Amino acid sequence: MSERKLQQITIRANGVSKKYGDSVEADFVLEDVKLEIRQGEFFILLGPSGCGKSTLLNMMAGFVEPTRGDIFVHDQPVRRPGPDRGMVFQHPDASLFPWLNVRQNVEFGLKMKHMKREERRLISNRFLDMVGLSEHETKFPHELSGGMKQRLQLARVLANDPEILLMDEPFGALDAQTRSVMQAELVRIWLHTNKTVAFVTHDLNEAILLGQKIGVMSRSPSAHIEAVYHVDLPYPRDATSTEFVELYKDIASHFNVTGRSDGVQVGAFPPSLTKLGGLP
Repeated sequence: MSERKLQQITIRANGVSKKYGDSVEADFVLEDVKLEIRQGEFFILLGPSGCGKSTLLNMMAGFVEPTRGDIFVHDQPVRRPGPDRGMVFQHPDASLFPWLNVRQNVEFGLKMKHMKREERRLISNRFLDMVGLSEHETKFPHELSGGMKQRLQLARVLANDPEILLMDEPFGALDAQTRSVMQAELVRIWLHTNKTVAFVTHDLNEAILLGQKIGVMSRSPSAHIEAVYHVDLPYPRDATSTEFVELYKDIASHFNVTGRSDGVQVGAFPPSLTKLGGLP
């Protein structure tokens, strides 16, 4: 397990429920969700498609309001988006400006803060180097691969120095090889920056490769977090190890119902023949 010392609670969901529409008969997508994420923690929200995990993440971001209950960041109720929370989306094209090049995209938020050009350059240099895009700074988003766009989105979010990274299936649209590289890159950056990370996925293998804790969500309607697993494995993680496979089987049991996986990616063992490598 990582030796990182966890601090006070950063994000807390207190009996959060959400439904869409005013009808009394409308089902709750989420109901009575209770959750605690500590400072510097890498927390995974794992569940089947449609269970409300992205809705929960959007409530943390301040994009969506709960129907009942509250989400708190440092004991302050979340009412709107804020600079302390940076959102990373599955499709980076939704957050990148196509008319700006790589460096300009990274520096955009800094420029909006009226930061001096020299200071912006120092910060963008740091994060372009961190995500391996220094040699592509003059390219535009349409000239980048999917993995490079996702690196750019991450660099742009990090340049604004949010305390919390909210990540909504950020690697779901990538091919398997690029996804593996980005997973390793994310863990390396997290270890380097000490950010608090809330990461949504329906891929069980990815959840164990990345997270310190995994919150398992039940199916909707009235979805909630039914179990939290502590992943007591060191980084980088070997998906073929006995410990990994045993944990995989334990968590998969929540979703394997009458031969179905209920929308969570679970498969034969070992779940992967690769190791999350390339980390310090």
